[in-house]
Amino acid sequence: MTRSVRRTRRMLRLAGAGAAAALALSACSSSSDSSGKSGSSGPSASPELSGTVTVFAAASLKESFTALGKEFEHRHPGTKVSFSFGGSDTLAASITGGAPADVFAAASSRTMKTVSDAGEASGAPVTFVRNQLEIATRPGNPAKVSSLKDLTKSGLKVVLCDRTVPCGAAARKALDAAGIELTPVSYEQDVKSALNKVELDEADAAVVYKTDVRAAKGKVQGVEFPESAGAVNDYPITVLKNGQNAEAARAFIALVRSADGQKVLGEAGFLKP
Repeated sequence: MTRSVRRTRRMLRLAGAGAAAALALSACSSSSDSSGKSGSSGPSASPELSGTVTVFAAASLKESFTALGKEFEHRHPGTKVSFSFGGSDTLAASITGGAPADVFAAASSRTMKTVSDAGEASGAPVTFVRNQLEIATRPGNPAKVSSLKDLTKSGLKVVLCDRTVPCGAAARKALDAAGIELTPVSYEQDVKSALNKVELDEADAAVVYKTDVRAAKGKVQGVEFPESAGAVNDYPITVLKNGQNAEAARAFIALVRSADGQKVLGEAGFLKP
């Protein structure tokens, strides 16, 4: 074998070893990159929440849910919570009529049943708080109202929620328990509207929730009455089947039911479920 042939073979062996080393290094680098990506975007990683969560909620939840909505947006940058507050029955009718929403929080189980029976709820609704009635009077209670019976005083202007909405149904239950017949000057479609009549001096008293008296911050005065204990409303909440952001909807409900959420609701005057 000539010296030239031996030199050629030695060069080929060196070139082959170098190529193998390069391939091994490339494989290690590729494996490392793949591993790094897996840690950040693989199937086990939780995707970040984004988009708008549309929440239909009973009017009495306005203050506490607004605060929880801001907290949710703070915890999940890139999300927005859009609220529609009103009478539970009106909201339920909107939902069953096709209005787009992700979450429904009602002021009574009866109202929630309307939505569930229509097949609009995703899963079983769960009660997250309860609420009790109170009489709201003008500051200082000039009419000297101390009981439900006092609401029948001659010349006293009293406002009730409509019987079809939860606060009205609860008020009727309490009045029936007390054996009292009462003709209000008006029936309102939600509890905030009833309370507003007293705040504007258009009524002397209204039967509303304790939470609404507290939210008024001195614009009205609350009067407790024993019959309210037998007319406490459960508040159920659910993800809606035809919503556009189910994952964020579930996360919002989780916040509402969490210790932090329950603290906000408790400070607003709601009772534990």
